[in-house]
Amino acid sequence: MRTATLGPAERAEALAGMAERELDILVVGAGVVGAGTALDSVTRGLSTGLVEARDWASGTSSRSSKLIHGGLRYLEMLDFALVREALKERGLLLERLAPHLVKPVPFLYPLQHKGWERWYAGSGVALYDVMSMARGHGRGLPTHRHLSRGHALRVAPCLKKDALTGALQYYDAQMDDARYVATLVRTAAAYGAKVANRARVTGFLREGERVVGARVQDVEGGGGEYEIRARQVVNATGVWTDDTQAMVGERGQFHVRASKGIHLVVPKDRINSSTGLILRTEKSVLFVIPWGRHWIVGTTDTDWDLDKAHPAASSADIDYLLEHVNSVLAVPLTRDDVQGVYAGLRPLLAGESDATSKLSREHTVAHPVPGLVVVAGGKYTTYRVMAKDAVDEAVHALDQRVAECVTEDVPLVGAEGYRALWNARARTAARTGLHVVRVEHLLNRYGSLSEEVLALIADDPGLAPPLQGADDYLRAEVVYAASHEGARHLDDVLTRRTRISIETFDRGTRCAREAAELMAPVLGWDKERTDREVQHYEKRVEAERESQRQPDDLTADAARLGAPDIVPLG
Repeated sequence: MRTATLGPAERAEALAGMAERELDILVVGAGVVGAGTALDSVTRGLSTGLVEARDWASGTSSRSSKLIHGGLRYLEMLDFALVREALKERGLLLERLAPHLVKPVPFLYPLQHKGWERWYAGSGVALYDVMSMARGHGRGLPTHRHLSRGHALRVAPCLKKDALTGALQYYDAQMDDARYVATLVRTAAAYGAKVANRARVTGFLREGERVVGARVQDVEGGGGEYEIRARQVVNATGVWTDDTQAMVGERGQFHVRASKGIHLVVPKDRINSSTGLILRTEKSVLFVIPWGRHWIVGTTDTDWDLDKAHPAASSADIDYLLEHVNSVLAVPLTRDDVQGVYAGLRPLLAGESDATSKLSREHTVAHPVPGLVVVAGGKYTTYRVMAKDAVDEAVHALDQRVAECVTEDVPLVGAEGYRALWNARARTAARTGLHVVRVEHLLNRYGSLSEEVLALIADDPGLAPPLQGADDYLRAEVVYAASHEGARHLDDVLTRRTRISIETFDRGTRCAREAAELMAPVLGWDKERTDREVQHYEKRVEAERESQRQPDDLTADAARLGAPDIVPLG
């Protein structure tokens, strides 16, 4: 493989290279499905390009519940095929493809009725475990167990005693969704894909009815427009699918509808529990998910037809989550406990139901016009299957023999050697002078690529300390994000390469200046540009705070749009 470095020079080279000669496959959109499609394509031996209008995972794929799961509630809907598929993918990710990024997480399901509910829910969770192990990819997780009320309260003392008669505990898995996508992109690049973020498709190239490529604008300062020709183009733009299809005058055979889900982030000490929680609501389910030194509480499920780039959480959304989680907590959460809030949009296939929680989580692949494949719907856990189906569809139109999908056996960069380095983490700590907890943090974010971060520190010991005001992250990680992971703006680092924007009460404003100054030499920023990045980030945070004080979607959306996307000058 080539290097997986995605710095400014590699980005410029990728854009020029895509325009230089015709590609086999051009993928539009670098969320988890687009990034997975690029990896699938390039590992079949196809020349592949990937372009993204903003940042890797800047839409839905950085704003999920951060779970890799089989979809326990889909068993209740009798959607056995979807659950079976997702459980297989969960096992692959945990055991083979990304053990450095995907980790087991326990959940407690409180029972509220004696007798029948334990039998009913227990049967479902038992089937979940059996289906997982039957595919040979579930042995890495403990099986479920039944708990008495007393045992459940020892595991989760945060619960009200009258909120449960007993409980079930089971396991799923979690990851940092934005970090996972960035690693997918880097893996595709390592196998030879040409990738570029901040590269917006402004139209498609046509020869008669056929799509033969795309016009792509480099939206960074001084960037030009490129004509990128490809034998097949894959539209993987999620909630923007209909907008992208409109560029060819074809909406396609299906419609993608956006459902908004918001999440709250609260400090670990606000909820006294050694396990995550899953609670049933009148509409869906509510998760309380362990997240480092925090908890994630979510999610909502409401229709959204406003700005897709920056979905806004309203005061009503926040109250809804607090009300439901407080119904079972002995010590209720308040607004003052909320460190961070984020909102994301699920791309659902419309037409099946008016209620977004009942819209299909299946995915669809279509070939609406020659040369253009569309993939939409689905869920994060099954991105690899969606990618395979999209490339299979594109390959049908290529006049050549193409290898079958191999991504089931292609670990992401950082996976190889991860377990050996984890076993040697004490030696690494002694060698580098970092505390072993810092080494563990790096290994669980970068896997074996953590050695590249440590090399930056070896060259410049001033990068070893943590950021002021965000001490979970080292200064070196900010530099690495800009030099190796394609971060182009301060927002990319504080919101997606790290999670500082939702993990601190100030939402990253205290460390914004320090982070921007670390990025500046890598990206060639002068003082004026550095100041502009900091000011933009501060305005973004204030606009988000203002939106979360608004009573409804319309007013929240208007407030959030008070901070436009940054556009570099010159």
